[in-house]
Amino acid sequence: MTSQRASLSSPLRETLRAVPSVVGVAPPWEPSSAPDDPRDLFVTWLTDAIDAALPEPHAATLSTVDEDGLPDVRVLVLKDVTDDGGFSIATTAESAKGVQLAQNPGCALSFYWGPLARAVRIRGVARLAPASVSAADFLARHPAARAQVLAGRQSSVLADRAERDRLLADARAAVDADPGLVAPQWTAWTIEPSSIEFWQGSPDRDHQRLQYLRTASTWDRRSLWP
Repeated sequence: MTSQRASLSSPLRETLRAVPSVVGVAPPWEPSSAPDDPRDLFVTWLTDAIDAALPEPHAATLSTVDEDGLPDVRVLVLKDVTDDGGFSIATTAESAKGVQLAQNPGCALSFYWGPLARAVRIRGVARLAPASVSAADFLARHPAARAQVLAGRQSSVLADRAERDRLLADARAAVDADPGLVAPQWTAWTIEPSSIEFWQGSPDRDHQRLQYLRTASTWDRRSLWP
């Protein structure tokens, strides 16, 4: 009990409480006028973030579950939003996220655009894209990024930096020699959403929340309490 009371008045806790939150300036938005398809609203919000010159507006947090049922999370970039509303991402098959998606495709994706006081959270199932899509995505990457994939061993223990440098140099030489070389372990995924929630914050905490839930043929839309 003593340690708990101490933690409730720790210097770090007081410092964190003093940091302001929801400091962004939200554009005008009325949830009642939102489109029937959440894809349209997401693309509008993403475009707003791009037009506002926010850093890395396509950065997303991907949450997965490992074989023990424990959650895992990391930041990656969104590749596209398909015409039918799927969210495209990519990774190596042997990475933690690649292995976890293959074992359990249930996942979540979230975006946060702080300067616009906006966030989007998505829940759904990841589907493996065709090999041709994975290959095209790989070839669109920077040569250095392709070399990283070809060298392999993502997320494995780095025991020898000299060996790492040698493998990367060999992989980069292979990329330069054959610009059409594709790493077979590179996999593209499309997250098919079952729910999408849009959140727009306000300094007075009168936040706006709009949730879309997928039905058999369309989307149900409902506002949520802040």
